Amino acid sequence: MEVPIQAVLFLGIIPALVLMFISLKGYEGYYKDKSVFLSFVMGIFLGVIVLIVRFLTDPQALFSIFVVLYAFIEQLIKTIILNIPRLQYKKETAIYGLSLGLGFGSSFTPFLIIANSQSPNVTLTELSIIIVGSIGFILFNAASGAYIGFGIFSGKMTRYLMIAILVQIPFNVIYNISKLVADPNFILFQSGLILYGAIFFVYVMKKVLPQILTMTERRKRTKKIKKKDR
Repeated sequence: MEVPIQAVLFLGIIPALVLMFISLKGYEGYYKDKSVFLSFVMGIFLGVIVLIVRFLTDPQALFSIFVVLYAFIEQLIKTIILNIPRLQYKKETAIYGLSLGLGFGSSFTPFLIIANSQSPNVTLTELSIIIVGSIGFILFNAASGAYIGFGIFSGKMTRYLMIAILVQIPFNVIYNISKLVADPNFILFQSGLILYGAIFFVYVMKKVLPQILTMTERRKRTKKIKKKDR
């Protein structure tokens, strides 16, 4: 099935940008717009590199090794980018980690669509399910980027990096199994990607990221969001 490349490039970027806009509510003043944009673009660039590596390797040959290796490489790359001297022990590092992860995750959507569309047997329904499932990649990578960024801010980089790696391993397992199964299990595993990514994302946004705010600022943020929601 022929897929217009120009169109699919935006299928990951648009939801990632919408998610960024929503996630940054209440954190105004903790980041620079230019830096958020640059980290988002950097995330896209890094995501493309990682996906090329994934494409050139065969995870089915050594399933368990690649599941762990990909988790290690992807989280280590985020850590290296975020752990530059000017971002160490800074509150905004968690914010830039979020935007970096959003850009990183958004690159998976066009890649998954283009890669799967090369199969002569793929249907429009299957591609639609893959597009929906790719949201799980955006959610998970956004959460892991913010999580690692918070670890760098709090001076516990190694601990947060290792946890992020361990958390990604089950996510990779779900993804790799989804490539091997057919309907109706295919839909089930794609839904699993979204659910897993969403759980980790909500945890980071509710329990981890707010810790960069003081108690007073947390109250102000809560009141501001409530007023906007009315």
